[in-house]
Amino acid sequence: MSGRGLAVYTVIAILFVILPDAQARTSRHRKRTAFAVALEPFSLVHSVVHAVAAPIVHNAPRVLVAAAVMPIKVAYYAPRRRPRPPRAEQVEDADEESSVRPIRVAYQVPERRATAASRADEDYDQDYEEAREESAPQIEIRGDHPTVAGSRALVRNGIAYAPARAPQSVKNAIWAANTIRRKPYIWGGGHGSFYDRGYDCSGSVSYALHGAGLLSAPLPSSDLMRYGERGRGRWITIYSRPGHTFAVIAGLRLDTTDLGHGGDVGPRWYADGRDTGSYVARHPAAL
Repeated sequence: MSGRGLAVYTVIAILFVILPDAQARTSRHRKRTAFAVALEPFSLVHSVVHAVAAPIVHNAPRVLVAAAVMPIKVAYYAPRRRPRPPRAEQVEDADEESSVRPIRVAYQVPERRATAASRADEDYDQDYEEAREESAPQIEIRGDHPTVAGSRALVRNGIAYAPARAPQSVKNAIWAANTIRRKPYIWGGGHGSFYDRGYDCSGSVSYALHGAGLLSAPLPSSDLMRYGERGRGRWITIYSRPGHTFAVIAGLRLDTTDLGHGGDVGPRWYADGRDTGSYVARHPAAL
């Protein structure tokens, strides 16, 4: 054997001695590495079933093959969902055709106690009703005695309606003046007698006072300036000066002078007033 061949055999012998020991040390000191497996239950079951069933399916009849290749349904238990409590007093099914009827919850409303504010509201409502009656009065006609609700008289078509809240003497004065509302103006008329074919200013006022039972004989303007009590009255006020007299009864003016057209026209009712700067105001006692 040549020296070259001997060297080759020597190297091979050394490798046979070293390699097993190195492999042993390598396997002895090698660290184990951790690994994670993501489990997919349904994929794993599917793979296992098909791996087991493959040989059987291959040798089975076609009917069994069709049954074997069908998808496998896995049943599992799911917890029941608890119903939510109703959020409102009425629970209705969203489906209109559902037979479930709405649940209505009855509750008691506490009774409202009367307070000072509520009593004030009642007083305000009463005042409002009284004001409404005066603004939109209810007219009642009973023959020659027409009346209107409230405390102010109303004139309509030349006729004065006595207020229902006025004293009876005031109502009688208004109704008496209604009987002469178409009489013409005659100077001195109504002074010789309460019943005349025409009246002047003081004769007209005297006639109304006589109808109320407050005057027994006609008076001229100068005498009416001293009639009754001084100042304006609650229901009747007589305004007099030398040469003219008129009266305001329950808010209406009984006058023979038409301020709109001018001149004396006879006893008439007017809803508007006139200047009283130069007149003396008198009124019957208690009225």
